[in-house]
Amino acid sequence: MLPPVILSIAGSDCSGGAGIQADIKTISALGGYAASVITAVTAQNTVGVQAVFPLPDDIVRTQIKSVMDDLKPDAVKIGMVHNTSLVHVITECLKKYRPPFIVYDPVMISTSGRHLMTEDTIQTIQKELFPLCTLITPNLDEASLLYGSPIHTITDMQRAAQELSRQYNTSFLIKGGHLESDEMCDVFYHNPLPAAKTDASPACTLYAGPKIESHNLHGTGCTLSSAVATFLAYGNHPDEAIRQAKKYIGKAIECGKDLQIGYGNGPLWHFF
Repeated sequence: MLPPVILSIAGSDCSGGAGIQADIKTISALGGYAASVITAVTAQNTVGVQAVFPLPDDIVRTQIKSVMDDLKPDAVKIGMVHNTSLVHVITECLKKYRPPFIVYDPVMISTSGRHLMTEDTIQTIQKELFPLCTLITPNLDEASLLYGSPIHTITDMQRAAQELSRQYNTSFLIKGGHLESDEMCDVFYHNPLPAAKTDASPACTLYAGPKIESHNLHGTGCTLSSAVATFLAYGNHPDEAIRQAKKYIGKAIECGKDLQIGYGNGPLWHFF
């Protein structure tokens, strides 16, 4: 058996809860082969981020080339892209190698609400990177930023997902983990692409369920996007890939809710 190869292009989290480390854990737990390209080295833990050091453009470019030339990934997941020059590098490489699936988790705003990118970087991502993606997975704050209007309800999420999908000609999964409700709901607007191997028309799908009470949610966005990329690499339709990924992350949250790792927002448990 040859496992699918999934490449994560993201930042390193030295505490192991998010970023490249969470991606590798997720892909491995789901039976895929995880490769990685580090875009930035961060000093962080369950309490917060202490420092971020972006890697030089040439190092990122060479990492991508090394993996693409030899391993030929079935899917790519993108996380932290810290500055405009790195956006150019990643875009250039994706256009050259054209991986079948690209899932982008746009790490633009921290949990505390702090913007993690300059406006120039966000605009460059919107112009260059978004149109190359199979699926983009913003949280509510990030989707509000991209949509240009606050998103508070499921109806708002549906409108935003549809508008963003049409604007960038790709699919969007808006994550509703921060909705003010006892229910959790994500909204997926599917814009079929050739790689999706489907003739279906664009459609809005809701994934609803009860919230799992936990203080250990560090790395949920990284985990979900990596899981979706892995299930796409296995050949699943995007809707099924998201359903399977949500089942996985639900179990990872449930099994990690009682962990005592660090003093703050702890990690999920990927190997349940």
